[in-house]
Amino acid sequence: QLQLVESGGGSVQPGGSLRLSCIASGLPLDLYTIGWFRQAPGKEREGISCSSSSGGRTDYDDSVKGRFTISRENAKNTVILQMNSLKPEDTAIYYCAVGLIACTMPLPPISGYWGQGTQVTVSS
Repeated sequence: QLQLVESGGGSVQPGGSLRLSCIASGLPLDLYTIGWFRQAPGKEREGISCSSSSGGRTDYDDSVKGRFTISRENAKNTVILQMNSLKPEDTAIYYCAVGLIACTMPLPPISGYWGQGTQVTVSS
């Protein structure tokens, strides 16, 4: 069964860090572009980061550039989103998705496989 499962969300104070994981089963992540998306209350889902199938290219939305880092752990079939210097406006449900698209911003909604999402809340 093809499945993506996100974890690592939670509540953190502004300036804090979280490390999100996306673990895949039933599909080899190294064949796909991986994207991280988020959806804040009352807003549309937006793509914030991606990693190409080779892992050689990554890209970030300006809102997270310099604070978030995407990386792959192919041996574990896992993608990581390291989030530092978190801000209240980063509060959202975060999703990982995989598909056969180019890794470039703005990242369109991926027509592929999606995880169920993990909640990130940044508040003092």
